[in-house]
Amino acid sequence: MMRDQKLWTWHLAAGVVILFLLGMHMTVMHLNVTVPLKGLNPAGGHPIDWANVVARGKSAFFMVTYVVLLGAALFHGLYGFRNILFELNPASWLKKAVSMVLLLCGLALFVYGTWAAIAGFSLAKAM
Repeated sequence: MMRDQKLWTWHLAAGVVILFLLGMHMTVMHLNVTVPLKGLNPAGGHPIDWANVVARGKSAFFMVTYVVLLGAALFHGLYGFRNILFELNPASWLKKAVSMVLLLCGLALFVYGTWAAIAGFSLAKAM
């Protein structure tokens, strides 16, 4: 019971992190006229102009936020999916199997996504 409460607390915390980071994304990428943030789009103009994309790619801050968002989104989504499946009241052995499969899939996706973020950062720094 205590473990479920701790995981649920992490689930809610991940939701708050997602809300904050996606809010930041929306501000930077879609509200650039309303909320001009010159430091985040250093070349000026539209956020998807190549110079701005490269500038954000060279930023360790953006790389870290991508990894944090990835981790929060994977945990939040997979834990929520796990809870939905557990509402079907499967057998105990099936609950363990589902938990293990989701854990392994989540870890694999996190490692791959983290590698991609670091590789993108390294490539942008080399430009």
